[in-house]
Amino acid sequence: MQTPTSENRHTKKETALIEAESLSSCYSFCIARAYFDPPSNWYHRETVMSVDKSEKRIQQMFGEISPRYDFLNHFLSGGTDYYWRWRTVRAVKLRDDAPILDVCTGTGDLAFAFWKRGNVPVIGTDFTHEMLELANQKLPEPEGSRLAPTFLEADTQNLPFDDDRFQIVSVAFGLRNVTDTKKGLQEMVRVCQPGGHVLVLEFSMPTNPVIRGSYKFYFRHILPRIGQLLARNRQSAYNYLPDSVSEFPQGTELAEIMQSCGMEEVTWKPLTFGIATLYCGRKGSVVGQSDTAVRDVITSTG
Repeated sequence: MQTPTSENRHTKKETALIEAESLSSCYSFCIARAYFDPPSNWYHRETVMSVDKSEKRIQQMFGEISPRYDFLNHFLSGGTDYYWRWRTVRAVKLRDDAPILDVCTGTGDLAFAFWKRGNVPVIGTDFTHEMLELANQKLPEPEGSRLAPTFLEADTQNLPFDDDRFQIVSVAFGLRNVTDTKKGLQEMVRVCQPGGHVLVLEFSMPTNPVIRGSYKFYFRHILPRIGQLLARNRQSAYNYLPDSVSEFPQGTELAEIMQSCGMEEVTWKPLTFGIATLYCGRKGSVVGQSDTAVRDVITSTG
C-alpha cells in the first residue's frame, strides 16, 4: 500500500480550500480549514490558560469589531440571539415605571428589547465608545412623550448611579468580559432596587455529550475562522470568545457567585441545548432603603 506523501496531502488540502471558496460559503470554507489544518492539541484541550480580560484589551477588541458586531452576532448564532433576548425581557414582570439598566450593552440590542416591551425608561451603559456610537444610530424616532433609550459610557465595575435606582439590571453576553466578575455583579446589585431583579444572559457549554462535542468543534475551530474572516481585528476576538466561555463559571457555580454578591432566589435556565443560560436573581428588600422610581435618572445623567 502506498503511503500518501506530504506533497500529496498538501495538494488535497489546497484543492479542498479552493473548492470550498468557490462555493462562496464561509461555513464550507472554514470547515475545510478546520478539517485539514486543525490545531495540534484540539483533541485533548479541555482547559485554557487564563484569558486576558484587562479593560484596555476588551475596549480595543470590541472597538475593532464594532462595525460587524451586529451582523456576526446574528450570523454566527443563526438568529437564535433574537430568541434569547426575547426570553430575557420576559423573565420577570415589570413592577412599575421605574427605569431599567442594561450594562455592557454593546450596540444596545437588549436595551431596545426592554424598551419595546413596556413604557419605562431604559438606560444602556458600555465602556466601548465605538459600540455606543452604533447604539445611538439605532435610536427610534420620537413617539410622543415616550422617551427613547439613553446610552452612557460607563464601566460596569464603577456605575455612575445612586443606590437602589433600577427595577431590573441586565447584562447579555457581557459579564464574562468584565475584568472582575464579582465587582461587576456587586455594582449591578447596588443600583438595583430592593425587590428588583438582576438578569444575566451568558454563553455556556452544553452538558449533553453528543451536542457538547459537536458544539465545541464549531465553537473552537469554525466560529473563530468565520469571525476573523469577516471582522478582521488585532485582538483575536473570535478566539477570545470560546476561551473566555470555557473559563467562565456556569450553572451552580455562577449562581453561587451571584448569591455571594447579595442576590436571593437565584435561578437559571439553559437555552437552546445549553448553548446559552439565563440567570435571574432578586435583590432582597431591606428596611430603610429607598424604593423610589426615578424617571429623572435619564435627565440627570444624559
